[in-house]
Amino acid sequence: MAGRIDALIFDCDGTLVDSEQLSAELIVRLLGERGVHTSVEAILPIYRGERFQDVVEHLGRLYPQVAPSDFLANYRQRSLPWLRARLRPMPGAVALVRRLRVAKCVASNGPRDKIETSLDCAGLLDDFRGRVISAYDVGAWKPDPELIRHAARQLGVAAERCLVVDDSLPGLRAGLAAGARVVGFGELDFSGLGGEFARAKDMRELGRLLDGLGLLAPPSL
Repeated sequence: MAGRIDALIFDCDGTLVDSEQLSAELIVRLLGERGVHTSVEAILPIYRGERFQDVVEHLGRLYPQVAPSDFLANYRQRSLPWLRARLRPMPGAVALVRRLRVAKCVASNGPRDKIETSLDCAGLLDDFRGRVISAYDVGAWKPDPELIRHAARQLGVAAERCLVVDDSLPGLRAGLAAGARVVGFGELDFSGLGGEFARAKDMRELGRLLDGLGLLAPPSL
């Protein structure tokens, strides 16, 4: 991964915080209350990295008994208490974030209250205070590259000198289209992405990658 990197742009769900499974579990529960019986494994590919409004509309097309506006309102009402009771950071995320030598932010398709609740539950909100970029504030959702470009502008860094860390294809496509370099985080098969990207299955691998680029301070004793 050649070239200077001056900032990191993190996704939130499934990257810094272990929330995607929890959110999918809530979706499954809400669908069950409406007579639709499915699984987390079936929901995750629909949910991961997508704008939630689009997810709900897709569910409405799949299941006629799901009224998208009602489902969306019910999910928003119940999701924050659900996350507060259960959410944890991705293993190793807090330590890695605090070793970064360069500027950083979170850029997510989620609404600001969800992002900040998630970061707070994970013990990371203070680390990203004033550096939380919500697609709802920008008016652009991944894979639209404008969300990444906006994040780079907020950091005062050219997008070409940013590294985007995301666990979803829409997030990585947004990064590449913005001109940033990207890391596919987690176990997803990123082979259909196209373009140049690095892989990191977990925070340990991401740490090795960032350390090799000179972006991490030595671990504290």
